[in-house]
Amino acid sequence: MYVKRYYSLWMTVRWSKKPLFYGLLYSAIIIAIYELTAIPFTLPWEPISVIGIAVAFYLGFKNNSSYDRTWEARKIWGAIVNDSRKFATAILTMIDSKEGQKHQVLKKEIVYRHIAWMLALKHVLRIKKSWEHDEDPEKLVFAPSFCGEFAAGLTAEVKKYLSDEEFVYFQSKGNIPSQILKRQSEEIERLKNDGLISDYKQVWLHQIISKLYDDQGMCERIKNFPLPRQYASTALWMNYVFCALIPFGLLNIFDQSTALHVWLTIPFSGLIIWIFFLMDKIGDYSENPFEAAYNDVPISSIARAVEIDLREMLDDTDIPGAYPVENGFMM
Repeated sequence: MYVKRYYSLWMTVRWSKKPLFYGLLYSAIIIAIYELTAIPFTLPWEPISVIGIAVAFYLGFKNNSSYDRTWEARKIWGAIVNDSRKFATAILTMIDSKEGQKHQVLKKEIVYRHIAWMLALKHVLRIKKSWEHDEDPEKLVFAPSFCGEFAAGLTAEVKKYLSDEEFVYFQSKGNIPSQILKRQSEEIERLKNDGLISDYKQVWLHQIISKLYDDQGMCERIKNFPLPRQYASTALWMNYVFCALIPFGLLNIFDQSTALHVWLTIPFSGLIIWIFFLMDKIGDYSENPFEAAYNDVPISSIARAVEIDLREMLDDTDIPGAYPVENGFMM
């Protein structure tokens, strides 16, 4: 996610340079053929503008829907932050500590297991789906710290918070985060049976576990169900049809002036084509907020912030630092 006040114009153009280049090239070819052959290429602008209005409305609908997915993803991870702090605080304060060091180790194991759940969920959400973009997160040169973490994979981050036996067990399962929460529920049951928490505390802790399951499920809903392809595809092809007609409509306008003005069709057509494809691209990249692209939810930075919070609650000493903002991006 970009966190500076504005993208620079150069960054915006670089991100969307292909439609700008192809729009200028396409318009130049149309004008060159028109000038060399005198074929009447012009079309009245009025019907083209009607198509443009329809395309603009459709792109607005698509972008609103895409933004809703991104904003919902951010709210879910905000809830994960809150629920993680509540769970860790409850574990550290509600368990009877009469046996001192033994119970301190038990508390630490449970909190560490929760950190493992959050980090595992983060890595699961980064796995590519067929409808997502094909950029390789290991090659995101604008965020080298994130690239190193992504290349190391789930094992490097999660294993240090679990026992060897638990890690081997979880690796054999298809949904590691779900299995970790199941193990947490079993641990809470043992705490109750051992007399370390009351019935009320058991119910309250299970409610937090249930909320964490809800958070995970909402993330999986966004990750595993794309914006319906008919909406994404229709917007793209409507955009192509409209942009293909733009030079012919502008040629009709500029051709009514001097011959020199005919060549103004090229920059104006390229600009309009670029704007419409830029709008489409913004919506396209907002559909999938967990794929580690320029504008996605920075779940790595959020997870690291929670990891720091929880380990500080445990008075750990070798706590990792927060992810830096690199080139204006946090991941």
